[in-house]
Amino acid sequence: MKSVLIVDDSEADQYLAKATISQFSPNIEILQAYDGQEALDILSDLDEQPAVIFLDINMPRMNGHEFLHEYGQWENQTTVIVMLTSSEQEADKTKSRAYKCVKKYFTKPLDTLKLKALFEDDELSEVLS
Repeated sequence: MKSVLIVDDSEADQYLAKATISQFSPNIEILQAYDGQEALDILSDLDEQPAVIFLDINMPRMNGHEFLHEYGQWENQTTVIVMLTSSEQEADKTKSRAYKCVKKYFTKPLDTLKLKALFEDDELSEVLS
């Protein structure tokens, strides 16, 4: 995996996710956005899309569900989206999983066990390698 994008408005959560990913695999480039609109802007400027987007739900300007709605209309979606949020509400889980690009739903904080589970998922191993 060459790169990931963390989309979260919390600087503390961004820091923790970035530190965890760097500790797990120091060679992964980590891109950061603080809301869904900034994430779409970053993605539209990239030549190569990140392998994974870690996406929060509750953010100002454009939240995670609004991002998924916009991103869901893009062609050639190869990026795996992992919801990384504090919400454990079943409605949020159901709404997120309605998008085919959403492959996992994790509650914060991101830790090495969650990353390991992501990489060991047989369905995702081909995309993430």
